[in-house]
Amino acid sequence: MDGEPGSEDTVLIPTGYDPASYPCVRSLGSRGVRTLLASEFDDVPASASRFCDEVTRVPAPGDDLLAYKDALVGLAARPDVRTVVPIRPADTYVLSKFREEFERYVTLVVPEMETMRTVHDRVRLAAACEEAGVPVPRTRRLGEMDDWSGQHIIKSRYNILVDEYMPEYEPGENRVVKDVTHVRQGDTPDTDELVERMGHEPIVQEFIPIEDEYMFAGLYDHGEPVATFQHKQIRGNSYTGGGGVYRKSMYDQEMEDVARKLLSHLDYHGIACIEYMKHAETGEYVLTEINPRMWQSLPSTVRAGADFPHYYWQLATGQKDRIEPGYELGVGSHLLYGEVGHLLSVLTDDSDLVERPSFVRRAWEIAASCYDEPKFDILRFDDPAPFLRGVAHMLPDGEDLRGKLPFLGGRRRPGDDDGPELGDGSEGASATVTVEADSDAAVDGTVPGQSDESPTESVTSDD
Repeated sequence: MDGEPGSEDTVLIPTGYDPASYPCVRSLGSRGVRTLLASEFDDVPASASRFCDEVTRVPAPGDDLLAYKDALVGLAARPDVRTVVPIRPADTYVLSKFREEFERYVTLVVPEMETMRTVHDRVRLAAACEEAGVPVPRTRRLGEMDDWSGQHIIKSRYNILVDEYMPEYEPGENRVVKDVTHVRQGDTPDTDELVERMGHEPIVQEFIPIEDEYMFAGLYDHGEPVATFQHKQIRGNSYTGGGGVYRKSMYDQEMEDVARKLLSHLDYHGIACIEYMKHAETGEYVLTEINPRMWQSLPSTVRAGADFPHYYWQLATGQKDRIEPGYELGVGSHLLYGEVGHLLSVLTDDSDLVERPSFVRRAWEIAASCYDEPKFDILRFDDPAPFLRGVAHMLPDGEDLRGKLPFLGGRRRPGDDDGPELGDGSEGASATVTVEADSDAAVDGTVPGQSDESPTESVTSDD
């Protein structure tokens, strides 16, 4: 195996229909780590991978968070399980809140509960940004608003609603609220309707005119960066924004500095996915939110060479000195069903602040970019079953299709090597970046950021 502590060591990956679970299974399974998927669903795409060794059923976190936690603790207690990878909002919360129960058996790389509270609470997070001296939209509680003269965004105060943040919630009760309301200048929203719909008092943020959207990802060890990554979002789930469905890896020292300054201020420990907006007028990187878990576009990150599932495993199993961070610049990847969803959003989504694009033009842009950059998050020639299972899940008669195609439940065979990837774009060109963790400036064309060695940026050809 690739530097793993023991041949029977297992990683526990709880998941639903989350794109991030497949690169975790593929990365660690291909290195000889046994992969154990835990889900409330029987047909999650990652479970069909030949790199998935075992699948088990657990209660749905949305139904009973405590029952979900107890099931994960029971799996963590197995002698072969070494760590748990957080994929969903509920995962990092239960791992952090009930850390002592889990750490009787496994090593976790997640924030302390006090840090988690700040990251999950957008009011506290905005205050932390101001303390750290990094840009953040002006953020207020809905009840504090007395002037609607500008343009505003209304969204959930918390990443996840739980009893830790909501005293009226019962233990085990939880909810993720993704509603976002755009308010035009001069309009006054129905606050009672918003509170009822969102189940709590949401926040109001000033609308930021966006030039582009970006992501910074980092793995931190008690305030110190172990590995970092950046990408530019070309398209999101919707034309109004959302998680990335087409992105390209990049590096900007300014964004690196802003993100590191915030995470250092938080004394952060674990995985952090920070979404940024680039202000169209000031050019500043303005915080959107922090997700303390693996992110939707993780497949694209790993494709660029930043193997965060492996980094996480190495840090959790005492192999920090073996982590070799770095990634290629200019590598793009598509989440295919996300691209379809983006196109449909042009017909179905509404925003008072974001102009609706032409359906035909956007369809052409998506098709052209898939042709020019044929790299896809889940679609792999050497492991096609996860993609096909995902397609089957989306079809009305998907259950019948899975019954007719038993290979959708494929597993990795001993001795299999990684094969070619469908549309791996090897003919495309890119640059490579390895960045040094403690460096603050680029010298002689090097790019600072992660590794202990002198960083280099070598361009093999034009992208």
